[in-house]
Amino acid sequence: MNGYDDMYIDYKQILQKLKNGGFLKWAAVIIAAIFVVVAVFSSIYTVEAEGNAVVKRFGEVIKTTEPGLHFKLPFGIDKAYFVPTKRVLKEEFGFRTVESGQRTQYSRSDRDQQEALMLTGDLNVINVEWVVQYKIVEPNKYLHQVRNPTETLRDISEAVMRRIVGNNLGREVLTVGRGNVSDETREEMQKILDSYDIGISLQAVRLQDVTPPETVKPAFNDVNEARQEKERLINEAEKYRNQVIPKAKGEAEQTIAEAEAYRAERVNKARGGASRFTAVRKEYEKAKDVTRRRLYLEAVEEVLPKLGNVFVIGGEGTQPLPLFNLDNVKKYMKNKN
Repeated sequence: MNGYDDMYIDYKQILQKLKNGGFLKWAAVIIAAIFVVVAVFSSIYTVEAEGNAVVKRFGEVIKTTEPGLHFKLPFGIDKAYFVPTKRVLKEEFGFRTVESGQRTQYSRSDRDQQEALMLTGDLNVINVEWVVQYKIVEPNKYLHQVRNPTETLRDISEAVMRRIVGNNLGREVLTVGRGNVSDETREEMQKILDSYDIGISLQAVRLQDVTPPETVKPAFNDVNEARQEKERLINEAEKYRNQVIPKAKGEAEQTIAEAEAYRAERVNKARGGASRFTAVRKEYEKAKDVTRRRLYLEAVEEVLPKLGNVFVIGGEGTQPLPLFNLDNVKKYMKNKN
C-alpha cells in the first residue's frame, strides 16, 4: 500500500506543477519549435537545373529565379512555381506514347483517331499524326497570359494543321508535300502564339505518320502502286532516251565528218587531175608528137599488166599463138616498180 500511496503522491505533485504553469511553458516551447521548423522549411526552395521558378507574393509576381537553392518568405506568403524552360516539351496529336524506349509503344483512342482524321483539298480523307516540339522562353507569360497554355497550344496546332491540309491535295500530303505542310504549320502557329504573347517558342512540327483510313487503304495502295509503276516507266524511258540520243548524235557527227572528208578528198583529187591535165596540155602544145607518144606508152604500160594471156587464133582453126607473154611483162613491171 505504501508504494501505491507514493505513486499517488507523485501524481498529485505533477498535477500541482502543471497547475502552477509548467505545462504552458512546455507547450509554448513545442509550438515555438514547430513554428521555427515550419518557417525554415517553407522559406527554402530549390529550382531544378531544367528550368526557372516564378515567385509570387499574395498572387503578384515578384521575381524569376535561376536553378539552385533560394529563399522566400515562409508560411505561404511567397509561393514558387517551377517552369521547365530548358526542356524541349512535346505534344502528340492523333496518338499517345505509352512507353518510350528501343521499341516505343503507342496507343490510339477514339479521340485520337477523330483528332487525326482530316479532309484534304481534293476531298480525300486521310489520317494525319504529328508532333509539336516547343520550349517555354518566358515563364511569367506562360503562367499568366492564358488560363491553360497547353490546351491553347493544342487547339492552335489542330486548327492550323486542318486548314493547311485542307489547302493541299491528298497525294501531296501523303508523299512529297509533307515537309511543306510541316514548315507552313510551324510558321503559322508561331505567328499566332506571338500574337497571344504566350511565351512559347516552337522548335519543330513533324508529321509522324500520314495514312489513308483503313476502309479506303486498299484503294490508296492500288493508286500508289500505279503511280510508282508510272514513275518507273518514265524513268526507264528517260534512261533509254539518254542512251539513244547521244549515240545517234555521235553517229550523225561521224557520218558528217566522213562525208566532209570524202568531199575534201574528191575535190582535191579533181583539182589535182585538172592541174595535171592543164600541165600535160601545155606540154602537148609545145611538142605534140612526143607528148602523144608518151601518153600512149603510159596508157599501154598501165593497161597491159591488167590483161591476162593474149592469143591470136587464125580463121581456119589453127593452133592459138601467144601474141604477148604478159606474165613476164607483169613480173617485169613489178620488178621495175
